[in-house]
Amino acid sequence: MPADDRLMRLQAMFGTYPNTQALKKGEIRSPLVALDFAEVKVANTFFKALVRDARFDVSELAIVTYLQAKVYGKPYVLLPAVVVSRGQLHTLAYNSERGRLTPSDLPGRRVGVRAYTQTTGAWVRGILADDYGVDVDRVRWVTFEDPHLAEYRDPPVVERAPENKNLVRMLLDGEVDAAIVGESLPDPRLKTLIPEAEEAGRRWAAKHGGVPINHMAVMRQSIVKERPEVAREIFRLLVESQNRSAGGLEPGAIRFGLEAVRPSLELIIDYAVRQKLIPRKFTVDELFDDTTRALKP
Repeated sequence: MPADDRLMRLQAMFGTYPNTQALKKGEIRSPLVALDFAEVKVANTFFKALVRDARFDVSELAIVTYLQAKVYGKPYVLLPAVVVSRGQLHTLAYNSERGRLTPSDLPGRRVGVRAYTQTTGAWVRGILADDYGVDVDRVRWVTFEDPHLAEYRDPPVVERAPENKNLVRMLLDGEVDAAIVGESLPDPRLKTLIPEAEEAGRRWAAKHGGVPINHMAVMRQSIVKERPEVAREIFRLLVESQNRSAGGLEPGAIRFGLEAVRPSLELIIDYAVRQKLIPRKFTVDELFDDTTRALKP
């Protein structure tokens, strides 16, 4: 965006997705704000700086990280604007060369995940428990990264992999029995633990009011309080950027407005409490303030 002293300049952090591309390219102009975007390849590598150092004014943030930030009084408020969401079931994989593995086999086994607090991991554990009857507290969760929030301590069901270990390599070598490996399977020997995972994910989304939410927009609380019109403008920009996107997202993945995100938020809050990620159950309305709660597309 061109320099303009009349604009409120905000430090922003968003990945480049179909729904954010128009905004990041400067194709959408605002009479109120100018966004100085951080150089981002993978957004989650910046989440620690957001919640530990309050580095950005407006940003995307993983929803479980936001719930924990809320617990520890970090200075951000949620906007009812989804930035990233996806089906989750296809991310859980096992090594087919070592024999078939099903959800019912997981108790007593070791499952790798980047971090116990990772939002994808929280969704996968919650769905395994509710939809597949897995006692996830009997699974040994092997992690590779610290939580984004320095204040949080992993529960006893979690162990840390040795420093020199790699999640996929451990899975291939049989050091873990399954792992949450991300968007695509990185080796042909790996298969999804959930049969027909993509279709199972679509059925889950239809039943539960939408695709599971990964990242939503957050904004510095003091700015929202002092300049509510700026929060409304950021929301408008996100909506307009999504409207200009050329596709490439699952239908209904990007949602705006409190009621559109309420079912997913209610569920991830429930999962987070049950998995000891947060100590108490927030209401959905608590995650917003008077300004952001009222935002509608």
